[in-house]
Parts: sequence; C-alpha cells; structure tokens
Amino acid sequence: MTQAQRIEDLCERLNLQGICQNHDTLAQQAAQEKWTYADYLEACLVAERDLRSARTRQMLVRIAGFPAIKTLDDYDFDFAVGAPKTAIEQLATLAFVHRRENVVFLGPSGVGKTHLAIALGYLATQAGLKARFITAANLLLQLERAQSQGNLDRLMRTLKAPSVLIVDEIGYLPLSRNQANLFFQVVAERYEKGSMILTSNLNFGQWDETFAGNTALTAAMLDRILHHGHVIQIKGESWRLKDKRKAGILPGAQASAT
Repeated sequence: MTQAQRIEDLCERLNLQGICQNHDTLAQQAAQEKWTYADYLEACLVAERDLRSARTRQMLVRIAGFPAIKTLDDYDFDFAVGAPKTAIEQLATLAFVHRRENVVFLGPSGVGKTHLAIALGYLATQAGLKARFITAANLLLQLERAQSQGNLDRLMRTLKAPSVLIVDEIGYLPLSRNQANLFFQVVAERYEKGSMILTSNLNFGQWDETFAGNTALTAAMLDRILHHGHVIQIKGESWRLKDKRKAGILPGAQASAT
C-alpha cells in the first residue's frame, strides 16, 4: 500500500472526506509554493471544514422542504413595482432572524411573495440556520392530524425548532374555528423565540374572515406577528400571466379592462 493509499485509508476511518479528496493536490501546491508543514496542515483542515460546511448547507436545504430553490438575484424588482428593494436587501442580511423578528409579504397572487420568502429561507440555510417551508393548508392538515392522534405537543416542538418558519398562502382557504385556534398556537409558541415568514393575498383587515371570523383571536395573533414584524406590500400583475400575455394567449391589461 502506498503512502497516499494509507493516508486515504486513515481519512476514511476518521471520516475526513475533505482531506481525503484534497491532500494530494494540496501537497503538490505546498511543494511548488514552499509551504511549511503548518501551512500544509492548515490547508488540509480548511478543506475539511469547507466540505463539512457545504454538506451542512445541503442538509439544511433538504430539511427545509423548499418546493424549489429561489434566490433574490432571480427576482425581478422592475416587474413587481411594489416590492421595496432596499427593505428586502436589508432583510437579506438576516438580522431579523437573529433578532427573532417576523416578515409578512402581502400582495395579489403571482407577484413573487413565495419567491421572496423562499429566497430568505434559502439564505438562512446557507448561513447555517435551520429553516422550514410549509403551506398554510399543509400546516393545518398536520396540526389537525397531530391533535387527533394526541401528538400536538410533539409537533409544536418541531415547529418551534427552526430559526425560520415559512408559512405560505395564508388566506387562500378559510379556516374552521379549531384550525384558527391551532394556527394561533403556532404563532404564540414562536413569539419572540424564532422568526416567521408569512405570505398572504389578503390585507390584515381581511384576516379575521379567514380565521373563522374570530376578531379577538385574529387581533391577538396579529399583535404577536407584528410586534417584531416587517410588512412588505407588493403590487403588480401575476408573474404566471405575464408570459401568456406576451404570447397573446391572454388579453393585455388594456383589453382586459374594457
């Protein structure tokens, strides 16, 4: 067995994949640049750290459950005329996550609310933070199932764990009184303990209609969401209809208005 093989065997046994993959290349570089032994050791350890960090980020993305990877670079601020670029760039620093603050994206369907929510969640995973994405409908389905099976406390602990919990599409379907109470419990559990990113097609004045007409519960919930919250109002027409209009499949804005 050669020395290179012995080194790789030791790396496999010690689970040092970063060093295993890079030690030979780094050794050649060390010889060319006349590194000290300490320089070479440091470079090997940096390679190991970088590989582990990359794997951690990949795992966090997988656990987050994003339906697709979206980034802020892919977002068209010129199309979504109401999206304040400066405010969203400030959110991209993730200071709101470290302060356990919330973000609410409001606007009509198709203006990129989900895109922005996922982009912020993805940034959190790349910073080594846990995030979780779930639609409001799926969240309520899981909550009701857990309640009926006596596992609600366990699910609440799971929902409280991520640094960022993204709940998408609030308001698309009306909730029953029990569902409204369960959603309130999620908000209350995460209040000042972790950030939430919420998206909704409804303004806040319409939320009590969605939450079973329970004005008191809705007010208490919004009080917790907005106490440490950033509200981003987005205007514009649907992204999904834009290309169809260009292709002539749908009438243009002027034609549809007449």
